[in-house]
Amino acid sequence: MTSASRTGQASEQFVTRRSSLVTRHSPLVILLVCFAATVLASGCGGPQGDRELVARIDRSLGRGARFLVSKQLPDGAWRSEVYGGLKDGATLTPPILKAFAYLPNPDTETRAALRKGVSYLMSWIGDDGRIRDGGLRLPFPVYTAALASMVVNLESQDPPHERARSAWFHHLLQYRLSGSLGWKPEDSAFGGWGYAVHIPKRAEAGESPYESNLSATIFGIGALRHAGVALDDPIYREVRSFIARCQNFPEDGKEADPRFDDGGFFFTPSDPPRNKAGISGTDGLGRVRYNSYGSATADGLRALIRCGLAADHPRVEAARRWLENHFSATSNPGRFTEDREVLRNATYYYYCWSVGHALTALGAPKTSMNWARALAENLVRQQASDGAWTNVYTDGKEDDPLVATPLATAALAHCRWTLSGQHPPSFK
Repeated sequence: MTSASRTGQASEQFVTRRSSLVTRHSPLVILLVCFAATVLASGCGGPQGDRELVARIDRSLGRGARFLVSKQLPDGAWRSEVYGGLKDGATLTPPILKAFAYLPNPDTETRAALRKGVSYLMSWIGDDGRIRDGGLRLPFPVYTAALASMVVNLESQDPPHERARSAWFHHLLQYRLSGSLGWKPEDSAFGGWGYAVHIPKRAEAGESPYESNLSATIFGIGALRHAGVALDDPIYREVRSFIARCQNFPEDGKEADPRFDDGGFFFTPSDPPRNKAGISGTDGLGRVRYNSYGSATADGLRALIRCGLAADHPRVEAARRWLENHFSATSNPGRFTEDREVLRNATYYYYCWSVGHALTALGAPKTSMNWARALAENLVRQQASDGAWTNVYTDGKEDDPLVATPLATAALAHCRWTLSGQHPPSFK
């Protein structure tokens, strides 16, 4: 068992405790052994229709993995063939590696691709133990650092891999809009992560160019949990304060407005134009309110749970009810304003990805089983003959198969765990 290691940022002053699930053995090897057994036994765990669907999912996952392996470059990275801004290598490689780790039965080529990709991410670590970017800013530092910190030690927890994990994790912490960067609890962006490519220090005066959003924040939370940061650490209280601002849910009866308080989530209170579903109106206190929608609510629900709120907490129950009432396997649900309707399915595969994770987080058998069947059926149907998934919409860059395919793969894997009764790996 690896010993607990201190990885707190000096200004944050917390201790990162490695998960008790981390052992001397490679997590991927452990997953392979466990999943190999459960794959063989999967025909014994549910209705005949579910067993047949699980078999179809396995074939679909295999095709998706082969497509992704075929696109890996000699240095171990993946680079977009569609978007110049996604050719840096560090942006697309971590989500693809994480998708590989979700596979129930990866073949030899996939395991080799994973090892090669991990080596590529380790090559970003300089002699000083920090991320070296060669003077180039990462396009999406929060997503890259969060995911890299989760996947870089899949093969080993030896000192070089742990050093790389710690480096990526500390890089992530630098981008949280926290008190150490001048942010105050009353700021709408306080506590979360956003899209900033520079360290998001709060402006002394005037309007800040930085924001926090729910999507970047759920990735940050995942890295915190994977790193073993205890749920009683104060960082979660700060992160929850931002999550609460993204939920259409009253803090108390005085602030309630039933016209808007449906329990769902929107993307951000600190950068209004980015709320894909648009403005829903102005409440009784004169506050501008935003429409709840599916991908944001799935993210928000998971964020609440991963930050330690119980399943019966009013916020969690409200978000669950919203998803139960609005769930769709074919489109991102919610009420979008007419001028925003074109954005509904621009991030459809991200929506699938987030709902897939929500299935695991909820653990509600009847609801989860129904969702998993519908979502899996639709995803399997949408897969192209070469194993890839692509979106016809371009706003979320999901028309790039290297963006859409790892999202669809991870969503399908979560559906498979729900339908087969298996337990996913310890990613959050």
